[in-house]
Amino acid sequence: MATFPYSEAELKQVGLLGDELSIRTLECFNLQTQLYESPDSPPSISSEARVFSEFGPSRFESLSYYNGITAGDDHPLLIYRSNYNTTSFKRPTGRFASLPVKSVHGVFNTPLNQGNIWVTVGLEIVNLIKARKISLTSVNPARFFTHPVEDGEEGSLGPVVIWIGVKPGTTSPEMAHDASQEILALLKSKGIEGIVVEWKESVLQRLAGRPLLPAVGNSDATQNVRRFLTPLHGVSLAAQDLDRDDVEGTLTLWFHENLGQDGKPSDKVFGVTTCHVLRKNTTVDYELRDGAPRSYVRICGNRRFDRGLNETTEEIANRGRAAEALTRELTTWRAKERTPESIEEVEHTEWNLAQEAKADIKLWAFLTDARLNWSHKNLDRNIGYTQFAPAITVDVEGGTRFISDWGAFVAAEGKVKDTFEGNVVYIGTKYAPRQLVKMLYPFGDVPPSYKLPEEGKFRIVGWSTLDELAIPDGTDSEHHRFVTVGKDGNASDLTIGQYAGLVSFTENDAGVTSIEIAIYNAGRKTADDFSEPGDSGALVWRMKNGEGYIVGQLHSGENKGGSSSNHVSYCTPGEKLLANIKAKFPHADFFRTTW
Repeated sequence: MATFPYSEAELKQVGLLGDELSIRTLECFNLQTQLYESPDSPPSISSEARVFSEFGPSRFESLSYYNGITAGDDHPLLIYRSNYNTTSFKRPTGRFASLPVKSVHGVFNTPLNQGNIWVTVGLEIVNLIKARKISLTSVNPARFFTHPVEDGEEGSLGPVVIWIGVKPGTTSPEMAHDASQEILALLKSKGIEGIVVEWKESVLQRLAGRPLLPAVGNSDATQNVRRFLTPLHGVSLAAQDLDRDDVEGTLTLWFHENLGQDGKPSDKVFGVTTCHVLRKNTTVDYELRDGAPRSYVRICGNRRFDRGLNETTEEIANRGRAAEALTRELTTWRAKERTPESIEEVEHTEWNLAQEAKADIKLWAFLTDARLNWSHKNLDRNIGYTQFAPAITVDVEGGTRFISDWGAFVAAEGKVKDTFEGNVVYIGTKYAPRQLVKMLYPFGDVPPSYKLPEEGKFRIVGWSTLDELAIPDGTDSEHHRFVTVGKDGNASDLTIGQYAGLVSFTENDAGVTSIEIAIYNAGRKTADDFSEPGDSGALVWRMKNGEGYIVGQLHSGENKGGSSSNHVSYCTPGEKLLANIKAKFPHADFFRTTW
């Protein structure tokens, strides 16, 4: 056992031994308490009772049917389901009754997955709905798993669902019923039966100095709290062009230009995010011309920077509590009779207390540095300037109907070069290794090839095509197929989700239909939201053999309206994004590991 490196006088001096904690640690306790003091809740407003309909669900079913698919109680409202007269939804009864809990699964190995039939049929369904003047927001393929109430019981996976979203308050059960009969007839004409059509209410929402800090190893107490000032994936971005709107987004990836537009070698490195994170006017192409003023891009908007400081303050407070508890334990063990056991416990507690002392010093140094050297957004946090941001478009002419919503900024060499590692995803300490494995493989059956990321990081080395995404990662303990994906975003940090298995369709306010990769919230019995506003631009990836592969670029989410949780997240396929970038920067290299 190494010699205890701090004297009692030194520990007392920093407030980690004795009757009282240090003033600065107590200040962190107070600040942490203030962070969790919530304002008075606004008065609740009861919604109008739904008018009785022959085809519509009861109010209880409408409110409860999708329970579990989002965090909290923010699941969407059910308007109609085509199996209403054959499958009942009963209100739980009894003293210990609880609502059924559902999760959303992707669609694999069904008639809709054969060939390219779903893209054709899906667009026909979209056109059918639009012809009826229904305010469509989305069409998704889905299956719903109802979890067992008691451990040991079996849950049930429902049929394939055509899951249709419409704007709140615009569609009656009768309208949904009539359209559903036409949809089912269309499917039957294609030889596809056993499908259920479900309608929900939903809205689409865009999820919009000094060198950066390096990532550090697991032994550094600042490893997790410093991530908002490092160049790893999950970088928070705020563009000068959107200062007044307080818009924040997320870095998608870095790439090297290699050859410039003039054909000469280029050592420029570009960062990519969505156009709507970089530009206020997203309807026109933007390209920086010689002599024109630059629109700067900052790491962290004010909200994300303040959150980073608050997280550090919270960590200091937690470390202080741990040190206080260890101090009491140490006093207790020292007062006991000296035995081999008590001597071992004293040494072990002294070592743990020493680690807390080191962590306290490191965390305070980081917090002080962040406050002194990173607080001014305009002076301290500029990491580049916008070079190119084409207008947001849907590829109707090309026939893919994928959204193009991206832009590139020139990375400032003085800010990024020294700590640049390439496209690396940081997992860090948010989840313990065992917990992360459960999230990536929530139903067990972890493949033998799975490797835990080293130092909480893994590298993006390629991309997955839509054809590759159609091949499930495996089957869970209940023989359900799945493709697990993840992302690290500015707002919601690291989250895990499930690919829908087939592409989805969304409708924008201009009436243009786009094809999307849809990601459903993941979780066993409780779902964590995959995205929040501020995550726009985040890279969605999947892991294979300890390495990352691009799935897509996150750009929007779907929720029941207002500031509620997203139950679906949408992204542009990675292969389409990379092709768009290559069209403008033909020599772009996405996978270099050094500047």
